[in-house]
Amino acid sequence: MQKTRSFIQQLQQFFLTTLIGGVVVVLPLALLVMLVRFIWGFMTTLLSPLRGIFPIPGHVESWLLDIISLMVVLLAFFLIGLFVRTSIGGRFFKSLEARFLDPLPLYATLRSTVQQFAGLKKMPFSEVVLVDAFGNGNLMTGFVTEQISEDLFTVFVPTAPNPTNGFVFHLRKDQFKHVDIKTEEAMRSIIGMGTGSTALFQKIKP
Repeated sequence: MQKTRSFIQQLQQFFLTTLIGGVVVVLPLALLVMLVRFIWGFMTTLLSPLRGIFPIPGHVESWLLDIISLMVVLLAFFLIGLFVRTSIGGRFFKSLEARFLDPLPLYATLRSTVQQFAGLKKMPFSEVVLVDAFGNGNLMTGFVTEQISEDLFTVFVPTAPNPTNGFVFHLRKDQFKHVDIKTEEAMRSIIGMGTGSTALFQKIKP
């Protein structure tokens, strides 16, 4: 009876952590899609008076208006990106983020996640490691961020499911094991509350 109850608890824990991990991964992309759809719908409504100007059959004007709306949305994104790349635009956006956006819950996490999945932000990690920071045999997933000397390394150990928070350790080489795995794959495991950790142990470097 106790084994059955334990199995049910483990199953519930697995379902919950996997669900949270999926939400954390999908949420930024869903928000991006929702933003594009909202702007697209707004532009379609704004441009709807054009239907009375062009003498085009109804079934043609519908998709033509959608194409024009999409082009306007893409042009708006391009112009915003172009403005942010300028020195004035960059300073303006950083000021806007610092004053209004960064205080919003989950904004920094969503921004970082979207940038990483879009390939716009490189992770500042050189190698994935399994860390035994306290010498008790309990291993934590970490990333080497800097080599201080031949025997001393700085390692960042993120927390789950939010990898932007964590702990910084300065460790000797004998306190961690190198793992032959991509940082993106290890990061997905952390966001997924440990899902996929088997690959970490299967690819420990000798």
